[in-house]
Amino acid sequence: MMLYQRFDAAATRDGSLTALEIDGTRLSYRQLADMAEALAAQVLAESPVVPRRIGLLAARSVSAYVGYLAIQRLGRSVVPLNPAFPEARTRYMLRAADAGLVLAAPGTDAGRYDGVQVVIADPTTFGGGSPATLPPLLDEPEAEAYLLFTSGSTGAPKGVPIRQAHICAYLDTIQDKYGLASGARCSQCFDLTFDLSVFDLFAVWSAGGTVVVPTRNDLLRPVRFVTDRSLTHWFSVPSVISTAHAGGRLLPGSMPSLRFSLFCGEPLTRQQARAWKDAAPRSSLVNLYGPTELTLTCSDYVLPADPDDWPVTANGVLPIGVPHPGLDHVVLDELGQPATEGELCVRGPQRFDGYLDPEANHGRFHPAPAATDSDVPPEHWYRTGDRVTTVDGTLIFLGRADQQVKVNGYRVELGEVEAALRTLPGVTEAVVVTVEENGGALALHAVCVAPGSDPADLRAELVRHLPGYMVPRRVMTVDRLPTNANDKVDRRAVADLVRSPLGRPSAELAGATSGARPER
Repeated sequence: MMLYQRFDAAATRDGSLTALEIDGTRLSYRQLADMAEALAAQVLAESPVVPRRIGLLAARSVSAYVGYLAIQRLGRSVVPLNPAFPEARTRYMLRAADAGLVLAAPGTDAGRYDGVQVVIADPTTFGGGSPATLPPLLDEPEAEAYLLFTSGSTGAPKGVPIRQAHICAYLDTIQDKYGLASGARCSQCFDLTFDLSVFDLFAVWSAGGTVVVPTRNDLLRPVRFVTDRSLTHWFSVPSVISTAHAGGRLLPGSMPSLRFSLFCGEPLTRQQARAWKDAAPRSSLVNLYGPTELTLTCSDYVLPADPDDWPVTANGVLPIGVPHPGLDHVVLDELGQPATEGELCVRGPQRFDGYLDPEANHGRFHPAPAATDSDVPPEHWYRTGDRVTTVDGTLIFLGRADQQVKVNGYRVELGEVEAALRTLPGVTEAVVVTVEENGGALALHAVCVAPGSDPADLRAELVRHLPGYMVPRRVMTVDRLPTNANDKVDRRAVADLVRSPLGRPSAELAGATSGARPER
């Protein structure tokens, strides 16, 4: 059953129940279905040929959710686009996706995207009357459901196509987990460009629950949002806990309505989970794990009700549990041999078939697929890039095997940020590292070889080219980067440099980094 068919079944079964709450507006399943079909009919009327991929340029609005459903109703693939991202990045995604049509929120300047038809999704035009007749939606499991772009180490975003069969295999697996049912009231914290938003929408709608959308301000005050909206389910990145805890808002028993609290997107620490559990004592806590390429999540760990029974790990990070039923996994060492500790590799019905650009498949599968494969054969393992070990049958996350990190839940390839820095005038080399700040959150810091350049100007230029979460908190310039005995850039020394007081080089690094200038 495809995504829209799951929603339509809920609309038929629970038509009068509230499907969506946003900005003081409540829409029933029947209302939301009628609006989606009206917008789908508008697209057919305005576009002689509907491309197989349609961009969705809207965020946290009725237009965004109706648009997502309308694209699914047309049997097309959604390409979520964030209006806050730089226009050049959006244009790149549209070209790469070959999306000749974009659904956009009212107020969008249609002329900004040359050669792309823009259809305005205006909810005020969908009221009253019966929607136009639409052609039947065929059940096509191999059809693409959505295309997401993740950070790419080559300097360009990587397209990850997910088929209906992949996402429906996931939804079938988790449909009886996490207490989702009619009457559930669930947060929608993730941007639509983040694959976990698909859980927020279709896992909840499949169960007849209500999707409750917070504002950006609500995300900074999750306790108030949970209590004011009487939420039963919460799903976010763990860094939300750190922000709330640092602000003194996670008071004991402050979220009594929560029944399930799910966290994913970055490691969940024992300290974070304990702070949330104290504030939501009646809630089951679940740590979920999974890269976009394995369709939302591929494993989970339900924490015992008593925090005293929680496992203690060497890095303070809670286990990621066991893979979902139907998925196979193996832990491989650097030689590609099974090991007790190494890289987690997974295959099964949730594994995607390969990147939009087949060149990006290089190094991401084991064994390596043939260069002529348009789709990677199902028996190949997807290499997650995450190091794990197994304790009593449970997977323990140890860290990344490459230079990919998570910042506020977003995947960031440090190489992509470095590549963007190296395109700036005067920059000959750049290294980006992460620094753990208060509350355990990671922040990006950049050190560049850029004689005569103003670090503040370099950072300001990056803002024009990269999403906000990929822009380093601080940029420093140096005469040369520290190196190790093999003349390779010493990333640990670079990290020591940015951690030093006021970003000044420590004595042992001074010779390698003379002239260091921090951007404040």
